Amino acid sequence: MQSYTIGQAARLLGVSPDTARRWADAGRVATHRDEGGRRLIDGRDLAAFSVELARSDGADEDAAPYTSARNAFPGIVTAVKLGDVAAQVEIQAGPHRLVSLLTREAVEELGLEVGMEATARVKSTNVHIDRA
Repeated sequence: MQSYTIGQAARLLGVSPDTARRWADAGRVATHRDEGGRRLIDGRDLAAFSVELARSDGADEDAAPYTSARNAFPGIVTAVKLGDVAAQVEIQAGPHRLVSLLTREAVEELGLEVGMEATARVKSTNVHIDRA
């Protein structure tokens, strides 16, 4: 399972690293240390926290607003539902929840799973998923 540094988690959540660090210090999201002593957040824990955060109307008062540039929404995969042929992938990109319907084959080729970083790209009514 992929883990994220505090800085990476902050970018995915659309907040400053200081805000993400305060949330970790307060126990809002669990962290562990790698062999180098860096604090890491498990991808599944970060995915669950990002959904919780979005449901509670986002970040605290010092969080930066989240914007998209060129219709790209970097975030974290929060759900993958596989059917026989089709699949549904949900990404939490800061306060934005994006859902894409694509083929099962595409999900398997990209190796998408809950907790991994991905970018949703939007053009018209289509959402394309890029693996980070």
